[in-house]
Amino acid sequence: MTTFDEPSAVAVDVSDQDNPYLLGIFAPVRDEITADDLEVIGQVPRDLNGVYLRNGPNRRFDAPGRYHWFDGDGMVHAMSFENGRARYRNRWVRTRAFAAEEAVGQALWSGVMESPRGNPVGTARGLPFKDSANTDLVHHRGRVLATWYLCGQPMSMDPLSLETLGAEDFLGTLHGDVMAHPKVDEHTGELMWFDYGARDPLLRYGVVNADGAIDHEVEIDLPGPRLPHDMAITENFSILMDLPLTQDPAAARQGRYKIGFDRSTPSRFAVIPRRGTASQVRWFEADPCYIYHVVNAWEEARTIVMDVCRVTRPEPVPTRPGPLGKLLGYLRLDARLHRYVFDLDSGTTTETQLDDANTEFPSIDARACGRPTRYAYNVHIADAETVRFDGLLRHDHVTGERQHHWFGSGRFGSEAPFAPREGSTGEDDGYLVTFVTDERDDRSEVQILDASDLTAGPVARVLLPQRVPLGFHATWVNSCERQ
Repeated sequence: MTTFDEPSAVAVDVSDQDNPYLLGIFAPVRDEITADDLEVIGQVPRDLNGVYLRNGPNRRFDAPGRYHWFDGDGMVHAMSFENGRARYRNRWVRTRAFAAEEAVGQALWSGVMESPRGNPVGTARGLPFKDSANTDLVHHRGRVLATWYLCGQPMSMDPLSLETLGAEDFLGTLHGDVMAHPKVDEHTGELMWFDYGARDPLLRYGVVNADGAIDHEVEIDLPGPRLPHDMAITENFSILMDLPLTQDPAAARQGRYKIGFDRSTPSRFAVIPRRGTASQVRWFEADPCYIYHVVNAWEEARTIVMDVCRVTRPEPVPTRPGPLGKLLGYLRLDARLHRYVFDLDSGTTTETQLDDANTEFPSIDARACGRPTRYAYNVHIADAETVRFDGLLRHDHVTGERQHHWFGSGRFGSEAPFAPREGSTGEDDGYLVTFVTDERDDRSEVQILDASDLTAGPVARVLLPQRVPLGFHATWVNSCERQ
């Protein structure tokens, strides 16, 4: 176990004294531990072999000014399973910024809600904020890439030991940043990515081949700087987004981070062949919205189907007076499962809301990314001031059926990726795995659910010796894929 000196629980600045993203179930943990011989309620399935990993913000040092949940240093929590046994460990993502602050024992960067003037360095594309690699985890070629939500440098980690192996440059071919959610085609071994910024090129799309090098890259023309977060792939195409949520240029000139949503501007989706050129991009328009996360996309004859979690009110709605209320408003999630169909012959877009529940952080069977899928596994967003996941939902796109698993009063979970059982033959032939934290006793556990029947509740609960703060995205790596 590695123990770090305990800083104060909240930021130095008085404006942060009641920031709920630094308290309770969000408060950072300070110990890096490895724990075996864990108490299990039920029985860990012997056909569940692999590791469940989840990323999230976990601030190492206090910084002056207002704390934004996205400011925290990346920390990965992992639960590995082997023949009915379970092991937990957690480690910080040792980015360059983390190492620099660790060397001097204090914060060197301000948060995204404060002026970046005085920050040591920014990202490769010139964004003057701390790249903390705290957002997603993407498995590719035996390693896990920890990514950052504003587009930064992916950090390569060993999925079992959680050792940070260094910044991933794809065999020296990456010159710039990578967005939070690159997409892996498990059939071909390729990884698709984009990066963006406030200076040319505004959007850049690329492909990493199965050998680990970028062998295709293209600049995509945009009318101005945008803030895309995710993308989609199909067997032959990639889909990129131009959405009417942008950073306020006047605020940017003053060193402040402020976003605005233009309801008069349509959403646009760029469909490009996987290794296409800029001249091959086809734009499809739809109603204005914002999209944090794509569920999946696939081809049906001469159409492309794309399911997403669609946000119609992305501008911040203050939850209380003052700067803290505005900050909390930025983080509210209000999303619905939504389907786009892009007709490649007519150039038209059809869009349909598929469900009325407020759900986000979707997962599918990763083996089917870019191919038709029947099920989506989403977290349900609690009606609360802070972002909390109070349950899991399984959407059946064939029957329209919706299954629920609620964590219970005062209990909140994490994104739950699909984990195929050994010999799995379908996208619900396996399990969902999630961290669950109880705010009443400050304890955490891992829940394992049968993906074909969420209503039955957990088949096993693994009790943890340390609280796992609420966080962001997760992934599953099968034991046979850790090479």
